[in-house]
Amino acid sequence: MIKELIYAQGKKAKEAARVLATAPEGKKNEALLAMAKALREKERLIVDANQQDLAEGEKKGLSKALLDRLLLNSKRIAEMAQGLEAIAALPDPVGEVVSMWTRPNGLQIGKMRVPLGVIGIIYESRPNVTVDAAGLCLKTGNAVILRGGSEAFRSNKAIASILREAVAAVGLPENAVQLVETTDREAVDVMLKMNQYLDVLIPRGGAGLIQNVVQNATVPVIETGVGNCHVYVDQGADLEMAKEIVINAKTQRPGVCNAMETLLVHAEEADKFLPALAKELLERGVELRGCPRTKALIAEALEATEDDWYTEFLDLILAIRIVDSMEEAIEHIAKYGTKHSEAIITKDYARARQFVQQVDAAAVYVNASTRFTDGYQFGFGAEIGISTQKLHARGPMGPVELTTFKYIIYGDGQIRT
Repeated sequence: MIKELIYAQGKKAKEAARVLATAPEGKKNEALLAMAKALREKERLIVDANQQDLAEGEKKGLSKALLDRLLLNSKRIAEMAQGLEAIAALPDPVGEVVSMWTRPNGLQIGKMRVPLGVIGIIYESRPNVTVDAAGLCLKTGNAVILRGGSEAFRSNKAIASILREAVAAVGLPENAVQLVETTDREAVDVMLKMNQYLDVLIPRGGAGLIQNVVQNATVPVIETGVGNCHVYVDQGADLEMAKEIVINAKTQRPGVCNAMETLLVHAEEADKFLPALAKELLERGVELRGCPRTKALIAEALEATEDDWYTEFLDLILAIRIVDSMEEAIEHIAKYGTKHSEAIITKDYARARQFVQQVDAAAVYVNASTRFTDGYQFGFGAEIGISTQKLHARGPMGPVELTTFKYIIYGDGQIRT
């Protein structure tokens, strides 16, 4: 029954994608604005559904950070609507001819952006993903099949229903946006093998979900990343700036993938920097886990294990390591990082350039919080995920990353000899 349900959705999505591929930019933007308006008008419906999900999450013992990821309130719903409006205001990449050239035989060859087709998204916790993904896919002429996590099932169902009605109201196919309305894990297994209908799969969530999709899918996958993110405080850094950045990167929203998980501090700054920083972090409820040198400076710190350096905590937990050089910090990031977002706090331009060049990550920051790795913050309106792979897309994926190319060739009778 589940396979039949998902395949039926795939067939509808394929039909919708054919319509969307040639939909005028104005019509797509009209739909996006209608979606934003509908979210605002039906806020109460969304909040009520979300409250049920939160109550269920508390019963299941979800952490405060994960409950925060799940929470929808007036402010967050308004932000989702604003994101759709920002997407509508962006240039439409579909149909753009990015280059064109003429061959000696007179053939004119052009490279034109086109939609990917039908995108499947498998994600956890954050119901705002439902809106971001639907908006970006519609903008770029792609149909989308969404499979959210069980913890946000009611929220996602309410949001998807509202978005579908808004799309249909402006004359585009409501099946451009579809939600898999079952929490059965079999639905994921079906989507992984649905090459007949899905052109690409994008997983968003924890390491277990992403690895399951990457290892078992026959549908092409764009791998979004686990965020074991680091901030390195360099020798001679502005320590007041470093403190503000570290506190923001760890505590502003600890349950998201661009939050800092490990702090690296140059040995020459550790005794001046760490005790005062630790006091503020502890006051904010952060559990500290440190190397032996860190523990000597912070009595409250627990001993960090080897596993801690690899862990994306997604919680108010921070691993701290004192290093003797920037090179040692870079080596640590290379060994334990997940190629997501890394930052250096430094006054030295040459060292900043070295860090940027040598650290292999989708986003590398100088004197700024890792929390900015986000499609909205990068000016994309929203994002469909943050890719940590290197093929096709890397970093926050906005409209351009949801297109591919086809070559268009104009001739006047040429034949190959």
